[in-house]
Amino acid sequence: MGSRSGTNSTWSHSTWTWDVPVLHPPRPESSPFHRMWLGFMMARMGTAVTLLVLLGALMVTGVAPWNYWQLALCATYLAASVAVRIFTRPSAPGRSFDPQWVSTIGIDLLAFSTLHFLQAAGLSYSPLFALPVLTASVLGSTLLALGTAAGVTMLLLVDGWLQSLEGAEHTSRLVQAALTGGGYFVVALLANQLAVRLAREEMAARQGLSAARTQAHVNELVIDTLSDGLLVIGMDWRIHAANPAARSLLGWQAREAPASLALVSRPGWRPLAALAQRTFDSGDAQTAEIALELGPGERLHLKVRTRLTPPQDPWSQTLCVMFLQDLREAEAQVRTEKLAAMGRMSAAVAHEIRNPLAAISQANGLLSEELTDPSHQQLAALVRKNSQRLSQIVEEILNLARVQAPTTDWLELDQVVEQFVAEWQRHAAAGDRVHWRPGSSPAWAAFDGEHLRRILVNLLDNALRHASGAPGAIVVATDLHLGQARMTVWSDGAPLDPGVQRHLFEPFFSSQSRSSGLGLYICRELCDRHGALITYARSSAPDGSSREGNAFSVTFRTRTTVVPDDVPLGTIRA
Repeated sequence: MGSRSGTNSTWSHSTWTWDVPVLHPPRPESSPFHRMWLGFMMARMGTAVTLLVLLGALMVTGVAPWNYWQLALCATYLAASVAVRIFTRPSAPGRSFDPQWVSTIGIDLLAFSTLHFLQAAGLSYSPLFALPVLTASVLGSTLLALGTAAGVTMLLLVDGWLQSLEGAEHTSRLVQAALTGGGYFVVALLANQLAVRLAREEMAARQGLSAARTQAHVNELVIDTLSDGLLVIGMDWRIHAANPAARSLLGWQAREAPASLALVSRPGWRPLAALAQRTFDSGDAQTAEIALELGPGERLHLKVRTRLTPPQDPWSQTLCVMFLQDLREAEAQVRTEKLAAMGRMSAAVAHEIRNPLAAISQANGLLSEELTDPSHQQLAALVRKNSQRLSQIVEEILNLARVQAPTTDWLELDQVVEQFVAEWQRHAAAGDRVHWRPGSSPAWAAFDGEHLRRILVNLLDNALRHASGAPGAIVVATDLHLGQARMTVWSDGAPLDPGVQRHLFEPFFSSQSRSSGLGLYICRELCDRHGALITYARSSAPDGSSREGNAFSVTFRTRTTVVPDDVPLGTIRA
């Protein structure tokens, strides 16, 4: 009754897959119950054909007298068996005496008992009763099996009693019928219990396969989402499987399946092959930091850990599982943790500095009112200037440490940015160095107004420090980019060094000696809180000119439709 399918391992170009037997709910045409039903239907048709041929041959050869109704009975039984096979479908056993059994067990008992009672061609047909008994036992319930065996026994006893009335030995006929009937009872009970047990074991096997398939899907999901690369290597250096992270790390852009590649097939991967060989030779786990030459000028530093899978049986192969970790990511994580600790410490120090710094600024102001010597006044101005700079740094650090839940409003981007640019232009006395270029169509951005002001002021201050003094050296523009509202602050400053670009949005990093290095980091933090994205690129001016410059762009969550009246557009909070 059960079915067995093998397991294998296959590769998908986009995901890692270990295949297990696919377990779907069995279709009626493929279930074991349906297959057994078909087997019994074929047995019924085969029995009908055998009876028809046997009786016909006996009558043709003269062994038995011609009796057309017997041939007609066999032909009718054959036709009924064929009709049941073609026009009916089995239903799982529910009630003990379901009407579905009338077309099978009932017809069998009627045909075989008729032939048996009339002793057609002088043959004994009692062995044929085994077919309906087995059909009821295997395909039906226990009660149906025992009921069918009881019916057959009664027919045999009645036949024995009728033969005894004709002068035959009464006792021997009845004993023979009783023994045959008892044998059918035993066969019915054993066959039914065996069928029930096989059905139960098949259900348990299906449940186990379902659990295995679920676990395989969970493992596949976990492996696919691992940030570390994962390779499975055989003793011949063949790649049995690789997750997407491993393909990305190794620059594996081709569409080859893992089984068609070996670690030694590419020169840049040979350090991995050597580590795998060392693992196989020693039989122990290995950890190493290696460098892979993936291309001209492209060098990848990895931390690799290896493990061996124990063989499950004498025919299975030991495999080497490699865990690949990009050292750059590990270093970045360590750096992030250090920066977080530094940020907490800086906030504590800034809080302690603020009050003494305020006292120094106040004392310097009082002292400068009484100074008359120009050199002393110059020193007091120097103290005031540096106190203000320290006060600004302290405030920026404290603002960065205050994690406040942002208030998100729907801002009409062009209107709000134009107002902020005008305010900053008056305050910074930038004059015609700043040009404002609104977008061609209105768009609403999901952002807090005050936070947007801080971002724009930081970007404009940064642009003013690096831009030239020419008119239009700074361009502020808004537009719709790929369906999302975008604000760009462009300046005609010199290109940034690649080393500077890598650390632009990190805290306490600045190319200027008198800067806190927190401006762009604060901008990124505010964008992250609102689901926006800030980026840097070297590009031409947004006004359509061919001038090259530095562009900082903020892409917002956007609405391009008119905002309903009950949705606040966001007031500009100072």
